[in-house]
Amino acid sequence: MNDAKNEKESENLSFELAFFRLEEILEKMNSGTATLDESLKLYEEADKLINTCSSRLNAAERKIETLIKNRKGELALTLDQKPITQNFDL
Repeated sequence: MNDAKNEKESENLSFELAFFRLEEILEKMNSGTATLDESLKLYEEADKLINTCSSRLNAAERKIETLIKNRKGELALTLDQKPITQNFDL
């Protein structure tokens, strides 16, 4: 149950907070002060955070590509003059 909660929490973090947490984990693991069990837990958390960051970066890249591909000298705009984008559910 706790793993599911941690996974859900990592998915809800902003990219910046997830990246910051990854940096904290890296510092802790490189310090040599973490026990084996703690290192395994940190590694698992880092893996989830890396997936979260990667998904967010890929989604942002696809949105940017959509904006660029719809451009013919100008962005493709909706009737209310907002750039046309597509939602990408991962």
